[in-house]
Amino acid sequence: MVGLAYAIDGFASRAATSADGGRLGGFVYHDDHDAWLCPEDQWLWPQSFDPDNRIMRYRASPTVCNSCPVKDSCTSSSSGREVQRAVDSWPASEAARFHRGIACAAVVFGIVWPVAVAVTAPGAAGLVVLAGAVLLAAVLSVPLWSHLWRSRVHIPEGMRTQSLDQALAEREAAVVDEVRRRSRYASDHRTDRSESA
Repeated sequence: MVGLAYAIDGFASRAATSADGGRLGGFVYHDDHDAWLCPEDQWLWPQSFDPDNRIMRYRASPTVCNSCPVKDSCTSSSSGREVQRAVDSWPASEAARFHRGIACAAVVFGIVWPVAVAVTAPGAAGLVVLAGAVLLAAVLSVPLWSHLWRSRVHIPEGMRTQSLDQALAEREAAVVDEVRRRSRYASDHRTDRSESA
């Protein structure tokens, strides 16, 4: 059962890693800069932290993204590409905690089973074997249990905290402002031409 628990944990970790890699499409995180580098050699810097989902959001400069030759295959946003990074490492993330909970439930079953068999009084030699199995399962499962509590992560001082809803509202407001700016610019030119004629 302890082997099954480690298999569950390992499969979940690999699935999360491969899903993140596919979603990022060639973007590489640089821990020394706390920034992402896109495949076109442009940096995405931290913009906000979502304390509810424990996610750091990084955004590229809109002027760089909007003039990028591969923008259509990268993002549809006119406010620059955004990349998110969970600030908790895999064992401390919510998904990992869920899968670790399942793995630990398998370990508990692996410990309860020999204890239940011991109740049937299998004899002194049988009790020693069962006690050894329980002890071995408990010792081998310590790494699975050790990461069930959330490890705290240092968020840089002065970093703006922003929920997902706030980030989406800010992005929509930026799009509205950009449309208003462009339409005002075009109307100013039309007014100037009509006055000079």
